[in-house]
Amino acid sequence: MTIPIHKQDLFPSDLPELVVAAVGGNRAAWNSLVERFAPLVTSVIRRFRLTESDADDVRQNTWLRLVEHLEYIREPRALPGWIVTTTRNEALRVLSARRRVEPVDPQVDDRLDPINDEDLATNLLLTERRQAVRAGLAELRSEHRELLLLVSDPEISYRQISRRLGMPIGSIGPTRARCLQKLKDTTTMRALAS
Repeated sequence: MTIPIHKQDLFPSDLPELVVAAVGGNRAAWNSLVERFAPLVTSVIRRFRLTESDADDVRQNTWLRLVEHLEYIREPRALPGWIVTTTRNEALRVLSARRRVEPVDPQVDDRLDPINDEDLATNLLLTERRQAVRAGLAELRSEHRELLLLVSDPEISYRQISRRLGMPIGSIGPTRARCLQKLKDTTTMRALAS
């Protein structure tokens, strides 16, 4: 089922004000932008016939790119085009990455080195930890999850985080510490530690 997207939905008169408010850290404005343009993102993703998990990755990366670049968009009315282009680029990146993975049968293909048990155990442990962190983040409140994800990106400064989250710079570190403790206290992370 295709969700109809009307021109007045994408180019409303309040779009410039919403963008300015979202850049200023107004969560309601950000949520309104996401709600307004989510059908557009979905319609672009459908053209690529991605798996559900790949489509989710594209959605998440599109919104992440918008968080990173919203303040640099000079003409807010160009936002729908920016979203379409960014979503398309993210989908192409996912498809390109998928093509680079070439499945092989280790019993038939002699190009593969023998698997080292230590490497295998390390890789399994790292995969288990990544999954536990993802699941633990999913248990947190959205604002805590957003803070932890922003702080983990070395390219984003505390000043940018402060503006995006509407949080004083001096409280980012202590709040991050509390969020990390909450992450450690999630059922998934406790299960991993035990």
